[in-house]
Amino acid sequence: MDVLSYNRKAWDRLVDQKGRWTQPVSSADVAKARKDDWRIVLTPTKAIPRQWFPPLKESRVLCLAAGGGQQGPILAAAGAQVTVFDNSTKQLEQDRLVADRESLELKTVQGDMADLSAFADATFDLIVHPCSNNFVEDILPIWKEAYRVLANAGSLLSGFHKPVCGAFDPELAKKKVFQLRFKVPNSDLDLTEEERIRFFGKDSPIEFVHSLEDQIGGQINAGFQIAGIYEDGWGGSEPIDYYMKSFVATRALKQVL
Repeated sequence: MDVLSYNRKAWDRLVDQKGRWTQPVSSADVAKARKDDWRIVLTPTKAIPRQWFPPLKESRVLCLAAGGGQQGPILAAAGAQVTVFDNSTKQLEQDRLVADRESLELKTVQGDMADLSAFADATFDLIVHPCSNNFVEDILPIWKEAYRVLANAGSLLSGFHKPVCGAFDPELAKKKVFQLRFKVPNSDLDLTEEERIRFFGKDSPIEFVHSLEDQIGGQINAGFQIAGIYEDGWGGSEPIDYYMKSFVATRALKQVL
């Protein structure tokens, strides 16, 4: 399967279906951001700590696999020079919609998050990478490319799903029974088509469950220093919230050479 193409079409469908991560920010949110009153997320609910950000005025920011008209426009309104990079045509259209509506300077580029060859070395001061690397099979190239395109002392802010959350039986989990079923790592490609549709729906993107070694160790091996971490949940909307927080966010720094 051509996963990149399949997931591009799946995310385009999610935009048409008005999925949660495809809804652009409001004019009111943009107006507040222009007054330095803003928040963005890497995970479902918890705002990224403001101390994780460099001064945004004139900072060169890459919103990596972050289309949907959410993070990019807010950072642009706060004064950053923003490029939004995403696989989905319609997700990028949401960013363009907000940029045109609010007269924001914002660039959009379509492509594979594991291939940032469109950008020269040391192009950005900050990368914002919300939960999205679960849609690619190999995440190690993402960390290496992120390191390459960041300037010295630049920051990579990333969110991801805890691997254990991809090990439970998905049908039992809906009934608040968390029984181990799958090995980690794993992917939807390990399922039959009938199982995948039954568990996740026929329009869902193909997802991959990555190990902590690849998620955090992969950043370190690419040259990053982990400088911050926090956990987050679904905000009470999923049964697993009663037992654990399902997400991790990290702040990684490119060490000065």
